[in-house]
Amino acid sequence: MLTFRAAIAPCWLGLPMASVQVGGTSPPAGGNAAPAAAIEVLNLNKTYHGRREPVHALTDVSLAVPRGAFFGLLGPNGAGKSTLINILAGLVVRTSGTVRICGHDIDREMRAARRAIGVVPQELNIDPFFTPRELLELQAGLYGVPRSRRRTAEILDLVGLTPQAEAYARTLSGGMSRRLLVAKAMVHTPKVLVLDEPTAGVDVELRRQLWAAMRRLNQSGTTIVLTTHYLEEAEAMCDTIAIINHGRLIACDSTEALLQRLDSKELTVTVAEPVAEVPAALAGFTVRLARPGRLVFSYPSSQPQAGAILDAVAAAGLTIVDVSTEEADLEDVFLRLTAAVDGPLDAVAPAVGTGTAP
Repeated sequence: MLTFRAAIAPCWLGLPMASVQVGGTSPPAGGNAAPAAAIEVLNLNKTYHGRREPVHALTDVSLAVPRGAFFGLLGPNGAGKSTLINILAGLVVRTSGTVRICGHDIDREMRAARRAIGVVPQELNIDPFFTPRELLELQAGLYGVPRSRRRTAEILDLVGLTPQAEAYARTLSGGMSRRLLVAKAMVHTPKVLVLDEPTAGVDVELRRQLWAAMRRLNQSGTTIVLTTHYLEEAEAMCDTIAIINHGRLIACDSTEALLQRLDSKELTVTVAEPVAEVPAALAGFTVRLARPGRLVFSYPSSQPQAGAILDAVAAAGLTIVDVSTEEADLEDVFLRLTAAVDGPLDAVAPAVGTGTAP
């Protein structure tokens, strides 16, 4: 049987709750030391009021993104990811809660908070009559970046748009336009870069180039927050992942720890004999017949059984011709977690070692 450990995991990632200041602009302990978290969110709520019943887009979300992390923010459509990002960017006013970016409260230190973050939106908001070079120069000017400190050529090269630097934006392909959005978000050298579905519409090769550039940027010290529906990207790129569903944070942990929550593995054994049913000698295992001659064994990945299974298959008089294994990936974990909280939220048990519930 597959076993699964679901969890609500407030994502303070080693930051004691007592160290998080609610209100005020006092610097962190230690004088001018940089804050331990690039982004701090505490008890964040957002409710939209309209003619119908209020919509609770975010409910008591608390998390912290460590400086220098490559952080994944995942969730189904309508889960609240874009609302959270828009609050960070200052585009949506929160209902209640505290948000800091690099130690700067987004209300009390609005200018410093805005300078510390760059956001790549889902929507293409590019003036079609500007060239990429002109757009970056304009964006840098809006942020007050002196001409001597502008990195237009460097950024264009980083996102692979140097050949198109003088072309009108309206002539760019969808993938190029999305890379131009990434470039615009980088002109003021933000300490935090938020990527909201950055590879939508980008072909495979350009996607690889973009991720290579983001890795280099992250290795240089920039904190990156990624939202994506390509879960294989999140698994490969992110060191920490948070999952939001129905406006609530349902999990936040290292990628490795999240993958270990779905404690399952499958071992597929193909035999030469066209067996039509599971041999009685293998009844002690969790096994199914995928098709004649192919046996699929399931067991917890934390309890290796491959050796015993292969010995039992041989002892049953079967000739092994092929063996393959498959472990749970982030998509499996994501589907189980989001399915678990479709029921009563209180039924999801807190995770061990992921923080103190707010």
